[in-house]
Amino acid sequence: MEKTIDESVQGTALSVENKASNDRKLYIESYGCQMNFSDSEIVASILAKEGFNTTNVLAEADLVLVNTCSIREKAEMTVRKRLEKFNALKKDRPQMKVGVLGCMAERLKHKFLEEEQIVDMVVGPDAYKDLPNLVQEIDEGHNAVNVILSKDETYGDVAPVRLNSNGVTAFVSITRGCDNMCTFCVVPFTRGRERSRDPQSIIEEVNDLWNKGFKEITLLGQNVDSYLWYGGGLKKDFRNASEMQKATAVNFSQLLEKVALAQPRMRIRFSTSNPQDMTLDVIRTMARYENICKSIHLPVQSGSNRILKSMNRLHTREEYFQLIDNIKAILPDCAISQDMIAGFPSETEDDHKDTLSLMEYVKYDYGFMFAYSERPGTLAERKLEDDIPEETKKRRLGEIIALQRRHCQERTEQHVGQIQEVLIEGTSKKSDQHWMGRNSQNTVAVFPKENYKIGDFVKVRMNSCTSATLIGEAIGYSKNN
Repeated sequence: MEKTIDESVQGTALSVENKASNDRKLYIESYGCQMNFSDSEIVASILAKEGFNTTNVLAEADLVLVNTCSIREKAEMTVRKRLEKFNALKKDRPQMKVGVLGCMAERLKHKFLEEEQIVDMVVGPDAYKDLPNLVQEIDEGHNAVNVILSKDETYGDVAPVRLNSNGVTAFVSITRGCDNMCTFCVVPFTRGRERSRDPQSIIEEVNDLWNKGFKEITLLGQNVDSYLWYGGGLKKDFRNASEMQKATAVNFSQLLEKVALAQPRMRIRFSTSNPQDMTLDVIRTMARYENICKSIHLPVQSGSNRILKSMNRLHTREEYFQLIDNIKAILPDCAISQDMIAGFPSETEDDHKDTLSLMEYVKYDYGFMFAYSERPGTLAERKLEDDIPEETKKRRLGEIIALQRRHCQERTEQHVGQIQEVLIEGTSKKSDQHWMGRNSQNTVAVFPKENYKIGDFVKVRMNSCTSATLIGEAIGYSKNN
């Protein structure tokens, strides 16, 4: 409930079925958001064609890659420690090469390669197609780097392998980069300007996933509601598009409908939304199609207009309330989740109380909450003093978490007594006699296994709950099965 990043999978060594013809071993760890894990699948797919099989045994690796995150200081510290460990292992395995991918790669390229000399290769998030050339460079004993940010790279023509997949749920990337320039965020600097992927390639990937047995996909992007395809290129250049391009452009609500119609029995989720870009068309499309899950992740970051302006969030508290009211009017059973930052520069007690009152108004189903962490290179780091004492940040964060816990309990209890469709994703973490899955609102449900199997759509009667988990019993298959 208090994590925006799934801590249980951080640093997991990802592996897939090996090709007999490949004779080199790739060890790849991923840190950070869903986008990074999705990118690792693209990297593994590209390198599989270059003779690499994935392994989760570090000691046998020929190439070690770390897909990195710059969103918070803790993530960077974790990655740095891992790189130091890998570098030490090279004394015993001198043929082993180490590379950094992703957001840290772009931001710290000179430090890693030249100053600290702890890696052989640095690859930014838009340069993965250049990996065959970069691997050849390091094979020949040279350092290799490509962190150029692209205006058009979306990897729409790369079929990702599915790493450590449960075979049921998958991510489908639809946009890359971000244009919003929130003052606390490094993403525009590490992932570049916003561009969207060809809708036809998205539909083809979704269809392929269904044919392979996947039952649920999440359309993924830094800001999915900003999706806009007009033939390729940056979103900001849409104003220069031809009349034909503008007339045939596809926005997010239209893409959502295309995906829902392409596979009517497949569950569709999406993340992340931005309040300034979410339209009523998207909400109405969600209401129109049963297979689009009734769950919206809608980061707000603060309940104070003054702080929102300082963050360069292009919405006000009142506009956010209006959006929430529209969602609840059109989708009364929709779950809403949040991202929240406590202790942003200059935040007062009144600002903090505005955040708590906003939470009381919305009553989020769950949330991802953090104390403010200054990120190098952001506008906030350059222009704003990080002037809130750590103990104040911790106290305010604690109050936000406590309130979210109470709302989470209330929202979970509302499902008790209902019969809901659950997609079985795996065995419960607490009992090997129970299945675990999620309902349309993204709430976890557990129930006795009986004769059901992973990937089944099951009707479950919700009998009780904990603060964040429903406990029920299956009463039969749902119509989607």
